Amino acid sequence: MSASESSGSVVRRILLGSQLRRLRESRGITREAAGYSIRASESKISRMELGRVSFKARDVEDLLTLYGVGDAQEREALLSLAREANVAGWWHSYSDVLPGWFQTYVGLEGATSLLRVYEVQFVHGLLQTESYAQAVVRRGMPDAGTAEIERRVALRMERQKLLVAERSAQFHCVLDEAALRRPYGERAVMREQVKHLIEVSERPNVRLQVMPFSLGGHAGESGAFTMLGFQESGLPDVVYLEQLTSALYVDKPEEVAQYARVMDRLQEEGPNPAETRDLLRGLLQLM
Repeated sequence: MSASESSGSVVRRILLGSQLRRLRESRGITREAAGYSIRASESKISRMELGRVSFKARDVEDLLTLYGVGDAQEREALLSLAREANVAGWWHSYSDVLPGWFQTYVGLEGATSLLRVYEVQFVHGLLQTESYAQAVVRRGMPDAGTAEIERRVALRMERQKLLVAERSAQFHCVLDEAALRRPYGERAVMREQVKHLIEVSERPNVRLQVMPFSLGGHAGESGAFTMLGFQESGLPDVVYLEQLTSALYVDKPEEVAQYARVMDRLQEEGPNPAETRDLLRGLLQLM
């Protein structure tokens, strides 16, 4: 199974959940009543509708009956979607170092057609060299053993295949200069990282911009965020906000639009990709 197929299962899960929610709401049925019909709680229905859990065929069948979906062809289409949504992703083999709340993101990241990110603290994971990633993980998890650090770095390197896949996603990244001024690892590690940024920024599907200190304040005052866009119809853009022990997924159109406006302003205000490469070369000379 390819990475795109396993990532696509996350998209299908979210699509199925949203369709089940629309069916329930069109019938005026509460989550509590829907949960009762499948011997589950209201919170289980909520997680299903958000695409956060796998689907049992029996549960989907019972919900479709409750929602008045009697057409055999329509039922089979949704049940087929449920079967496809349950395909295990490649990242499940990293479950020993991958928090449950991050698994959804990795699946969405692998299925996105356009990834737009703003990063402040460090270089974004999809752009990190292996040595830099090791330094970041080691700094963030000082008590972790060598084996765990290597597993976490391997996961990060596997995610980077998204940028060189046959159908690679468009990746737009705005880095605050602070991410490059804050050293992780030895001087050689930072030099290698900056050189890598210059190289990867030449890829046709990558747009890299650095917001220099000289510009002063800018639109990214609320902090780092990630926007994920998808080609599949019916799947809205999602904003991912990572926290220390969990993550927030924002998909309300009016809220996503606010983040999109901030991202647009960051890209408009910052140096363009060619100017960014010049800025990176200048930083390299200072290292």
